[in-house]
Amino acid sequence: MTVRSSSSGVSGETGTRRPARRPALRPAAVGRVLATGVTGLVLLLLTLVVVQLPWMGDLGVHAATVQRLRHAPLAPGNPLVDANTPSPYYSPWTLVLGGVARATGLDVFVVLRLAAAAGLALLVTGVWRYVRTLSAHPAAPVLALLSLLFLWGTEPLLWSGFTGLHSLALTAAYPSTFTLGLALHFWTWLSGALRRPAGWGVWLGLGVLWAVILLCHQFSGVVATAGAAATVAAARPGRAVWPRLGGALLLGVSVLGAWPYYGFFALADAGEGLETVHRVLYAHPAARFGLVLLGVAALVGRWRRDHRDPLVVFCALGVLGVAAGRVTGHYSWARALPAAVIPAQLAAALAVVGAGSRRVRSVWAALLAGALLAGAWTQAGTLGYVVPADALPGPVAEKYRRPWPEYGWITRWVRYGDVVMAEGRVARQVPAYGPYTVAPGYPDFFLADEEGRTAATEAYFAAGTPPAERRRTEREYEVRWVLDHRGALDDPALRPVARGPRGEVLYAVP
Repeated sequence: MTVRSSSSGVSGETGTRRPARRPALRPAAVGRVLATGVTGLVLLLLTLVVVQLPWMGDLGVHAATVQRLRHAPLAPGNPLVDANTPSPYYSPWTLVLGGVARATGLDVFVVLRLAAAAGLALLVTGVWRYVRTLSAHPAAPVLALLSLLFLWGTEPLLWSGFTGLHSLALTAAYPSTFTLGLALHFWTWLSGALRRPAGWGVWLGLGVLWAVILLCHQFSGVVATAGAAATVAAARPGRAVWPRLGGALLLGVSVLGAWPYYGFFALADAGEGLETVHRVLYAHPAARFGLVLLGVAALVGRWRRDHRDPLVVFCALGVLGVAAGRVTGHYSWARALPAAVIPAQLAAALAVVGAGSRRVRSVWAALLAGALLAGAWTQAGTLGYVVPADALPGPVAEKYRRPWPEYGWITRWVRYGDVVMAEGRVARQVPAYGPYTVAPGYPDFFLADEEGRTAATEAYFAAGTPPAERRRTEREYEVRWVLDHRGALDDPALRPVARGPRGEVLYAVP
């Protein structure tokens, strides 16, 4: 009697064992493994960037904020100039960072590296959790994260609150990264409270969390609010939910009003300076957001299936806010752009795993892969923060933005709380090490004499300014040091004490 067994791979006639046939990997499984591997490499790259902590943009004011909260957590004063004013930079998150610096004695820049690691971890886990409320497919979170990083345009937009890889590399330590990650978790918890009966404690906790998000980074808080409104609209909550939702909003508004470090609602009168700074966000929309059109197409399909789809409503709210800012001249409203871009990016990723037939999904996968490759090439300059710039291939080096030089060398002479006369970009960096400057390096509408301080600084460094006027400015603002980044200040009364690596001169004031 002959026995054959195809399952065991053993021949009954000869007793020899044949190798079992392994099932072939499906293209979808291969794609999922590949996407996961690429995501891992990208996260490793961001981790290495955090170690470097490249200096550009607003890093100085965030470092200065932590400095002030470490030395005087209850009454820190202005973070940039020697004045007792409130500041929107004093948020619950920076208060935590200042407490860490005070308790551990760690250098401020080490604390900012920890903040960057925490912010990125919160962002990645937030994407994973929020996308799970939209799709159960195992590849959805990975594709969503890659889309948030690369599905932008052919010109990188480097701005806090925007999740492009190059932008995150420079802003990971900013409160905006932490806040956006917290917003993703907030939407997840809110979705859960709407889907399942939740008590008053849960809803009041959501109200407090909403306020904390707005306090930590106001612009990302607007994005978080738009996402929350879209979540509520899509859930079609019953009558029992509305009193709890109202209570959450009331408690959140109360927390905003009670925050002691600055008047949250006073930010509505921020002034013209804030609008001027943000006008550039409306420039080059095709180059900066062209690849997002793939997500817009995916949103159209979602809208046809459900007019109250959360991503559709979310994107619509973002578009309305940004468009209203352009029409009315409130250019700072362009900071709501992530509310329009993020849902489109997520929709593009979800179309690959949930749009119609297998053939349709394959088409979406091919389109998304091409768009992600184009976006990755656009942001390839990020490699320059972990690889020596001169080792980069020419086309990649052209995309690299060289970080600003540091000014830690001045701390050998300049002490915490000293006032330094500095201008331009230098004024945005000096307070990071503990001193103050005469004029703030950033718009500060809480500072009543900002215009006077700015005019005094410009006059001080102007050629031909009489020495007597400089002495008067030094006395008025108690200036102890002058940092001339041009190295060409002609004033024999000033005593040079050090020269920086790029020709800057530090002078002691008589």
